[in-house]
Amino acid sequence: MHPVLKHFLKKHFLHFKIRERFSAAETARQQAIYQSYRSGELTDFNKTGFKVFSQFEEDGLLLYTISQIEHPVKTFLEFGSDDGVNSNSANLHFHHDWTGLFLDGNQKAVERGEYFFKKWGNKKVAAPRFICDMITRENINELITKGGLSDEIGMMSVDIDGNDYWVWEAITAIQPQIVIIETHNEFGMHDIVVPYDSTYFYPGKHPNYHGASPVAMTKLAKHLGYRLVGCHELGFNFIFVREGLAPSLKEVSVESVLTHPSNKEAQARFEAIKDWEYVWNRSFDNQ
Repeated sequence: MHPVLKHFLKKHFLHFKIRERFSAAETARQQAIYQSYRSGELTDFNKTGFKVFSQFEEDGLLLYTISQIEHPVKTFLEFGSDDGVNSNSANLHFHHDWTGLFLDGNQKAVERGEYFFKKWGNKKVAAPRFICDMITRENINELITKGGLSDEIGMMSVDIDGNDYWVWEAITAIQPQIVIIETHNEFGMHDIVVPYDSTYFYPGKHPNYHGASPVAMTKLAKHLGYRLVGCHELGFNFIFVREGLAPSLKEVSVESVLTHPSNKEAQARFEAIKDWEYVWNRSFDNQ
């Protein structure tokens, strides 16, 4: 299909394909689930997942996580979001009255997202804002501020297939209660990060040579004041909660969330790039 036609169809007809995802019935279903969690009906974190707008079961995992925070802030930041429809934030917007900011470097995707959320978004709250730019350590705080966010927000979702680790470390403009971020499970239990490259664009010189290992990302999270509380089934989208929040959500180990059989298959792909340049065993002791 020609790219122009594909863009037109996605922009103007996507609503008809997915309209049941943001129906009143779905809102009622999720509100009932949320209220049951808020009233003390706790369960196994790994059993709370479901997918409505997210790529995997992150919608349910995030809903449970949010329910355990006494005063969740209904504002999100998501970058690497494409048009924001198939994202970790869309479900919160449509069914739980959140709004926020999407950042992405694809102009066509941003155009579609702005159109979709302004036309079909939750009218109880403001439509999410969109900014199109390539995201780096150097510009991330400026982009966040430009998008109207500051101080504490409820959730930050990071998936830019590259410098996720380095960009998160650089963020000072906001303080998320929850962070969901992609790790690179091909790296297994090695404590490694691909060096920062402000010009990186996926797939770079090798599709598996980017990002940070689960161990390295969790170490960064602890340095920034967050604990790992869970992950989706496949073991690479990690969910962290800021220390001091949601005491019912206990910290889990990296090993405990890397149990899916696909992780072994992913780690086998590391062999081809194991001798490339990495930041090994980075320490924050003197920072």
